[in-house]
Amino acid sequence: MFLDTAKIQVKAGKGGDGMVAFRREKYVPNGGPWGGDGGRGGDVIFVVDEGLRTLMDFRYNRHFKAQSGEKGMTKGMHGRGAEDLIIRVPQGTTVRDAETGKVITDLIEHGQRFVVAHGGRGGRGNIRFATPKNPAPEISENGEPGQERELLLELKVLADVGLVGFPSVGKSTLLSVITSAKPKIGAYHFTTIVPNLGMVRTQSGESFAVADLPGLIEGASQGVGLGTQFLRHIERTRVILHVIDMSASEGRDPYEDYLAINKELESYNLRLMERPQIIVANKMDMPDSAENLKEFKKKLAANYDEFEELPQIFPISSLTKQGLATLLDATAELLDKTPEFLLYEESDMEDEAYYGFDEEAPAFEISRDDDATWVLSGDKLEKLFTMTNFDRDESIMKFSRQLRGMGVDEALRARGAKDGDLVRIGKFEFEFVD
Repeated sequence: MFLDTAKIQVKAGKGGDGMVAFRREKYVPNGGPWGGDGGRGGDVIFVVDEGLRTLMDFRYNRHFKAQSGEKGMTKGMHGRGAEDLIIRVPQGTTVRDAETGKVITDLIEHGQRFVVAHGGRGGRGNIRFATPKNPAPEISENGEPGQERELLLELKVLADVGLVGFPSVGKSTLLSVITSAKPKIGAYHFTTIVPNLGMVRTQSGESFAVADLPGLIEGASQGVGLGTQFLRHIERTRVILHVIDMSASEGRDPYEDYLAINKELESYNLRLMERPQIIVANKMDMPDSAENLKEFKKKLAANYDEFEELPQIFPISSLTKQGLATLLDATAELLDKTPEFLLYEESDMEDEAYYGFDEEAPAFEISRDDDATWVLSGDKLEKLFTMTNFDRDESIMKFSRQLRGMGVDEALRARGAKDGDLVRIGKFEFEFVD
């Protein structure tokens, strides 16, 4: 089965907790703190594998979680860092943030790696908190939580040339003749229901990849037929071969077919019209094809100014292999002088990730719950809370000092908090002491 979209959830590993320990050895008086730091949590990393062709691996397995780092140990030893979670994806995979829709990365080169979720750092052990005033602290940190996010994966096949056209105009037959691909060919519409890829080698020795896309019909941009669900695969192509049944065997006007398909391409993505097109007049071995081609050229020329360059038209027959060599040479020549097209605008891309706190963002926010409990929230405050070891009194006192230093006490008083009011952070509740 060909699968070209998937929604998954990834979660990087949590950092290991720091340890509270003290040196207690014979003949070593006044042993100090000896608790080590926790290990780093594992990252979630996408790696491009050219052996994959679809996103089928993500159909049933949609949740990916990296391992957490080990806890700190005695003798000041750090916990072991967790191994990164490697997820293999096919070439041409675009990764978007499901919440914002922004493009995080576009993975196109074999072996390309990208960290989509960063693991948390390990918590500090009590050896890190020793000071002349407090030489034996019973303070440690919990590990930092790993980054968690929901991602949209979108596969856009890597091909230099895309074949577009109505169903049954001969795209699959053409692909089977010019490449070693074996697409399904039948005397009915929508024989092709997934993109097919093949490599072409011209007589002059040049080569390029061709993608045969499922047939489009009028109204595809509104979901008619197979809709535009496969048009994403043409976005990476540099040249479009517009295949037209010049025999009009379906009873349609070839020129109207040409206009209708271009309209659907334009409706899907206006930038597709920037790609150079070669018109492939197929089925020239059929009766009336030559006469229809003359009429087609007249109508095409009538819609162009005398100074505008008309698209190239190549009459061929996939069945008799007439005109194929000339078409392929012209396609290779056009590819040589056609640059890569920018797939995404800057507005589509996610800003460069910064894994820290936004200095301009408020450190905390205060709200009131329905049961009159004060609720504290905010990334910085919640991370401090998560990394606090509430099993140790000294750690709790340190956390309360951090809240006071952030201005939480003053802000609660200003909002009307009184002695004995309940304050909630996440699921943890405590009393406000004025």
